[in-house]
Amino acid sequence: MLSDTPGVHHVSGMVGDAQRNVDFYAGALGLRFLVRTVNFQDKFSYHLYYGDRAGTPGTVLTSFVYPGQVPGRDGKPAISAAHLAVPAGSLDWWAARLDARDVETGPRETRLGEDALTVFDPAGTRLELVEREVGIGSEPFTERVPENRAVRGITGVSVRSASPYVTASLLETLGFEHAGEEGERVRYRADERDTAVDLLTGEADYGREGTGSIHHLALSVGSVDELEKWRDLLDERGFDVSRVKDRHFFHSLYVRDAGGVLFELTTEKPGLGIDPEGRPGDELFLPPWFEEDREMIEPQLPPLEAP
Repeated sequence: MLSDTPGVHHVSGMVGDAQRNVDFYAGALGLRFLVRTVNFQDKFSYHLYYGDRAGTPGTVLTSFVYPGQVPGRDGKPAISAAHLAVPAGSLDWWAARLDARDVETGPRETRLGEDALTVFDPAGTRLELVEREVGIGSEPFTERVPENRAVRGITGVSVRSASPYVTASLLETLGFEHAGEEGERVRYRADERDTAVDLLTGEADYGREGTGSIHHLALSVGSVDELEKWRDLLDERGFDVSRVKDRHFFHSLYVRDAGGVLFELTTEKPGLGIDPEGRPGDELFLPPWFEEDREMIEPQLPPLEAP
């Protein structure tokens, strides 16, 4: 079913420091600061969005800011890394740029025919810059990074599951197909947006969710009606699935398999509504149901300077 829809929509992580988050994603990685808003379930904490110039689905990374949260610990079950596409031949340039900014990087490796550079954001979230010629991110943001180096979008994630076979079953239900294996990496792919979810099957201790953790991977569906159908199907198949929720920019539901991994299904409309010009992250956006509380909310959020 999802094979007929556009694939990855966004990836969301958990961080502790809003300013360092902006400095890294909008500064070091050169993404556009798309939206400065609040967590719709906690109006006194930031939710920050980054992506290409237009906020195209498939390019968007978001960060929930929880200053008092304990640091996460890598392990299972978890989304252990987000994969970001960069142009072929650009990893040396990225390694030099990030080193000059004192960004922590890890090993560079080739897996399943792709060259990748591991990068850690200030919260410890693992990202992998992957050289891949992809069409997503058709409007790369080029104010701080040249077009022939700019991040093109999200190609997928790596996952450690407490029950890999169960997580594989959910991926197949969502329209992914087995696409290859190498070492502990088993790849499932959806054709649209060339979205890849890599199941890591090696031994791992149990981890802990906290700052530095990736909270979920969101996949696109076409409409709220389709979301309701997905909810019924996933519930019938025994997955832990939420009700459909209004997130203002889209409607969504969450599904967690028995392996402990959280996915979101998200409509593409109405979308982020980003003006292609200007500095959209400069001002605090509040959904209509919070707007009347703006004078109470804004003073309780830390000051934040956009690049």
